[in-house]
Amino acid sequence: MQIKPLGDRVVVEREQAKETTAGGIVLPDTAKDKPQKGKVLAVGDGRTTKDGKKRELQVKVGDHVLFTSYAGDEFKMNGDKKVLLMREDDILAVIEA
Repeated sequence: MQIKPLGDRVVVEREQAKETTAGGIVLPDTAKDKPQKGKVLAVGDGRTTKDGKKRELQVKVGDHVLFTSYAGDEFKMNGDKKVLLMREDDILAVIEA
């Protein structure tokens, strides 16, 4: 299944949560914090401005991004793979290597 977001929406794959603490303690699923980082998998065709023109999104496929903790809606894709569908406004920053 392929997701093509509309407008100013973005599909992001969330990074995996850490399995252990720095001290080596294994964390159960209920204690893991959901990471607020991810990789952009797909972007929409842009935002429509008030004057009717399309403005391209600032993020592109392959960017690693930082987003708000309650950003987007989570969907299952191709079995277990979970992705987030969010608006570009929910993205706070692009992480550069």
